[in-house]
Amino acid sequence: MQPMDNTAESITARVRALRKRAGYSMAAFAEKVGMKGASSIQRYEDPTAYAGGFLRRDLVSAFAKALIGKGNPPIAHEEVWELAGPEFKPTPLDSSNATIGQNLPSSTSYIPLYGQAVGGIDGEFLLNEGNRLTDIVAPHALASVSGAYAVTVSGESMEPRYFDGEVVFVHPRRRPVRGDFVVAQIHNPNDGPPLAFVKRLVRNSEAGLVLEQYNPPKELRFEHRSVVSVHYIVMGGDGMLERW
Repeated sequence: MQPMDNTAESITARVRALRKRAGYSMAAFAEKVGMKGASSIQRYEDPTAYAGGFLRRDLVSAFAKALIGKGNPPIAHEEVWELAGPEFKPTPLDSSNATIGQNLPSSTSYIPLYGQAVGGIDGEFLLNEGNRLTDIVAPHALASVSGAYAVTVSGESMEPRYFDGEVVFVHPRRRPVRGDFVVAQIHNPNDGPPLAFVKRLVRNSEAGLVLEQYNPPKELRFEHRSVVSVHYIVMGGDGMLERW
């Protein structure tokens, strides 16, 4: 495969070719990735409308879920992720059933990104390998941290600190303290994978876990026995997803 430059013409041509190879119309592809309509896709296929440069990784992640494995021959990971730049080509996914952030191996360059399009009433989502979106480049602070990972924020419950679709990077080995922002994993009452909450830590003790959310303002309380883990958020990513 020839390397792709970052001109508007080459990006838009590749998006158009991948969409057609997957068998989508513009309207069908837009619906698949959560955009409003065909015009939202058209601007990524028209070199006169697209500003140029590699695509945002959050957008490419949405494209990847719709495209990978489709078409003849099946579209491969690297064909989609080169739209975000060569540094975002993912490594093979780990199929381990280990608890997220505890026993998963982490490379010095990439960490897994988890999330789902729609969260629960308090922004919670299932945190398991089934909701592993891809692997992304680790920030310097996490490059050599075993078990480091990232999640996409679901919903608006932590605005204006974190926005819907924002990527947050997690250090599972650093002990969070009161006031830190965390990813808390809570046992699923339906015996499924743990539920993940991106919140601010109020208290974590034998009496239970107390988390704060901003929008609407409230506290979430969990019995100590239901808490799987509380992991420290090092930093946020790109901010809001593009509003389609």
